[in-house]
Amino acid sequence: MAHLGGADLIVAVTPPGGWELIVILFIILLLFGAKKLPDLAGSVGKSIKEFRKASDEADEESRAREGEQPPAPHRDAES
Repeated sequence: MAHLGGADLIVAVTPPGGWELIVILFIILLLFGAKKLPDLAGSVGKSIKEFRKASDEADEESRAREGEQPPAPHRDAES
């Protein structure tokens, strides 16, 4: 929340809709040009693939570490 002269302002961020995406893609087309877009898309795809691979490896390592730890001692309920 931001405080502006006695009034509280709440800013909600929503995902872009259809027209917003079209405008964003048009701006990208203007900035990079049609010839560079396939290379740019390929680079983004490779980056996403590497990120997912690293994330999966981190998950596997985390699961392996959890499996190596001894189980917590079992406490019997004392009545």
